[in-house]
Order: sequence, then structure tokens, then C-alpha cells
Amino acid sequence: MTIPSKVIAYIAVVVLVGISSYLTGIEATQITSITVFSFIVAGALLFWRFRLAFALFGLGILFAARVMDVETFIESAGLDIILFLIGMMIVIGFLEERHFFEVLLDKIIGYAGDSTYKIVGLLMLMAAFSAALVDEVTSILFVTSTVIHLTSRLRISTVPLVMATVFATNIGSSATVVGNPVGVMIALNAKLGFSDFLRWATPISIISLILSIAIVFIIFKGYIKEMKKSLESLKSSENSLRSNTGEKTQGVDKVALIVFLGTITGLVLHTQIEELLGLKKNTMLIGVAVIAAAIVLFLQRDKARELVERRVDWWTLSFFLVFFSSVGTLEFTGVTTLLANFFINISGDLTSNMLITGWVSGLMSAGMDNVLAVALWISIVEKMGELGINIFPLWWVMLFGATFMGNLTPIGSTANIVAIGMIERQKMGHISLKTWIIPGAMVSIPTFTLSLLLLLLQLPLMLS
Repeated sequence: MTIPSKVIAYIAVVVLVGISSYLTGIEATQITSITVFSFIVAGALLFWRFRLAFALFGLGILFAARVMDVETFIESAGLDIILFLIGMMIVIGFLEERHFFEVLLDKIIGYAGDSTYKIVGLLMLMAAFSAALVDEVTSILFVTSTVIHLTSRLRISTVPLVMATVFATNIGSSATVVGNPVGVMIALNAKLGFSDFLRWATPISIISLILSIAIVFIIFKGYIKEMKKSLESLKSSENSLRSNTGEKTQGVDKVALIVFLGTITGLVLHTQIEELLGLKKNTMLIGVAVIAAAIVLFLQRDKARELVERRVDWWTLSFFLVFFSSVGTLEFTGVTTLLANFFINISGDLTSNMLITGWVSGLMSAGMDNVLAVALWISIVEKMGELGINIFPLWWVMLFGATFMGNLTPIGSTANIVAIGMIERQKMGHISLKTWIIPGAMVSIPTFTLSLLLLLLQLPLMLS
């Protein structure tokens, strides 16, 4: 019986990581945490459909090896993110059942006319703008729902268009401090404000978004042509631009519109609400999501339980829970401290520090989720600052490395995992590492390279 090449590659990666860790002479607990983490990450990337199985098995090993205890698991599990996602998935499910996204889709198609390039461009712009306005997870939940409705009508693959909007979401999320948890973390540790992001991040984000749209138009050219044919076929038929039930889409449901606008307004103003009530940062980001979900459940009445059971993606949330906690063991066992000391020791002039910080943090984001990678690199950059290195440019390099290079793999960003989970749950397609990596590289590498170049050109202004 021939062993599949992916299995061989998987075993080789895990064994290589384990041996390499052992040869460095680090402690046994650190070797275990690194090896098990590679076991989970490589399993998720190479065998995406079984990602939860790999994550759960790895978690069991961490518990059995005493590398993780219950307290560390709870602290690292990202329960705040998971609770936020539960609330927003309930709201999204309610809006879908009220046909909110079908009406939104009609507006987009009506504005774009016969141009599928306009449709793709508008969806990417909508994804980027809403990510900058609220946050990447909220944006991708709404936009992916819209994409699913569009592609189901046109009877074309959902995968390329979802990937395009994910790319735009991650790039747009770098534009403001509230667009991505990465931005919040950097802002708090670097003492940066909203105006700082508008000055240093927003222009680069906009220019990079334009580049990403151009790249998407090129790499998905055949797909966009297929979309045009399907759109023309629909418009020439009697059921042109009608819902799957064959009935013409009615005007927007007023209750759904109020829920949508109320939720978005709450998310946009969550910082002001927190300041008014004297709450900690991001408390009402979660609060708005769960309050909106509660209102929706009251509106659903007898169908409330059915909404939660059918619309919340428990598979993806379970993976998040275990994946985040497994990364927490790297800090618990001191691996992150070792990495910080290593990069500090090889630091040189400011330009080389920017290149190292950007590319390494970016590649780490692609392999372990950008939020987790930035949490590690914040400590590294802060220690560089203690050594007298000017770290102001490094914060921006880290921001773009984490958000733009998060487009490289399916697990590079929370938005990626959420979007993939949504289309798989509705049986609209499957995205493997093989499917993602080439388009992801064609978008992430040029956009991040462009951001680095623009930062280097502005370096004299930063130092002044």
C-alpha cells in the first residue's frame, strides 16, 4: 500500500521540528510544546477537514505531558473571541432567514449593472471598508453571507470570491485601530491613537487594497468571465435576479434592517460606550454582540433554539478554542521568551530590524494566526526598545506583516478560518492549503512588499 505524499510530508515536518528543537538544547517541556504545536498546525494545513481532530489530539498530549494545565487552557482559549463569534453568528443567521442579504445583493448587482468586475470590486471594497469600520470578523461574517447568496444564485463556485473578499478584509482591517485585534494590541502597547493610524496605516492600506483588487482581477480572470456568463443567463431568463424560491425579492425587512443598523452602530461606538460606562477596553465589543443576539432570540420566539443549533458554526468555534490554547503553551513553557532573546541578539540597523520584524512576524502570522504572532512580537519589539532601538517604525511593519501576510494561508487570520468554516458548513465548497496558497501568495507577498517600501520611503519622517 502506497503512503500518500501528504502523510509523508506531515510526518517529516513534525519529526524535523522535534529533532531541531532537541538539538537546540532547550528544556523538555519546551520541546514538547513546540513539537505538539507543529503537529496541530501541520495537520490543519495539510488535512484541513480534520483540523479539529488534530487540534483535540494535540491538546490531549499537552495535558498528558503536563505541558498545559486547566488554568493555562482557560486563559489562552480566546473565550472572548469565541463569545463574540457566537453572538454575531446568531445575528447573521437571523438576518439570513429574513432575506436581508438577498436584498443587499440586489442593490449591489443593480449598481454594478452588467460588469462582474464591478461586482467583485464592490464586494472587496465593502469588505475592506466594513473591516476598517467595525472589525475583520464582523465584516467577513456579513460579506461571506452576501457572497454565498450571490454564488448560489449564479450557480458558480463560492471559493474564489470568498478568497477575494477575505484578502480585502485583512488588508482593510489594517487601516484603523478598531479594524483588527492586531491593531488594538499594537495601539495599546505602543501608545498609538486613532489619528496615528489615519496618518501611517490608512494611506498604505488603501494603496495596497487597490493593488490587491488588480491582482484578484488577474488571477481570477477566468472565474470572473464565468460569473458574467451566469449573470447574463439569469438576466435573460424569467427568473432574473430572483431568490431560490423563484419569487421576486421583496423590500428589506424593517425588523432585520433595525437589527443590522443597531448592531453595526453599537460596534462602531463600542469604545465611546466603554468610556461612558467606565469599562475596560473591548468589553462592549463583546457586549454589543451578545445583546444583539439576545434580542434576535427573543424575536425568534419558538424558533430561537433552532436558530442557535443551525446557524452557529460549532465546528469552527471548537477549533478556535483548542488552537488558541495550544499556542498559549508556547508562552507558558517560555518558548516565546527564547524567541524574543534570539531576535534581539541578531538585531542590527533600523532597516534590517524592519525587514526582519516584518517578514518573520508576517510568516509566523501565516502559520499560527496573526493575533497570536503579534502577541509574541510585541514583547520582542518592546525589549528592542529597552536596548535603545527606535521601535516606532517596527510597530507599523508588524501591523502590515500580520494583516497582509495573514492572507498567505487558510489559518493566517481569524477572518480566514471563519469564512472557510461558513462555506464548508453550508456545503458551498472546500478550501485546502493547495487551493489557497498560490492566490494567497500572489496577493500577500506583493501587498506586504509594497507596504514595506512605502514605510521605508517615509522613514525620515518617522524618525523626525
